[in-house]
Amino acid sequence: MELVDFSQAWEAQRWRAINDGVMGGVSQSQMLATDGGCCFDGVVSLEYGGGFASMRRPLALPDGCRALKLRLKGDGNRYQLRLKMDGLYDGVLYVSDFTTQEGREEEIELPLGSFQPRFRGRAVTGVEPLDVSRVEQVGLLIGQGQSGPFTLTLYQLMAEGRALE
Repeated sequence: MELVDFSQAWEAQRWRAINDGVMGGVSQSQMLATDGGCCFDGVVSLEYGGGFASMRRPLALPDGCRALKLRLKGDGNRYQLRLKMDGLYDGVLYVSDFTTQEGREEEIELPLGSFQPRFRGRAVTGVEPLDVSRVEQVGLLIGQGQSGPFTLTLYQLMAEGRALE
């Protein structure tokens, strides 16, 4: 089941940047509409205590969702798909890492069981498990010690699961 069709020109406008400027860094990112998709691109800088760039948008997951699948063209960098169970700016996020292949279109499937709770980049314990019915936001992040320019072209975000097939 398709959740996000990045080929729609207005899709890029639904995403908002949350970069390391919130902690004094100077990384930059944007979501731009392109032919057939959207491009999450920018520059990650480790200067001034920074080191991440991210985008986020509202999104609910359907009942029965067991995995998320991204259709994309990568740049060889490592990214995170991030889910948030509230509409707040800060708080616990559920994160799954994935690595892209430079210049190659691919589909990456991330089982919801692979999403781990994080708070400001650190693993946390003692929090409630990810509840599909409460997800309100989805996001993308690049960081984890990587620096320099990045470009991730997105075509589609899909929900996978027994109830959806």
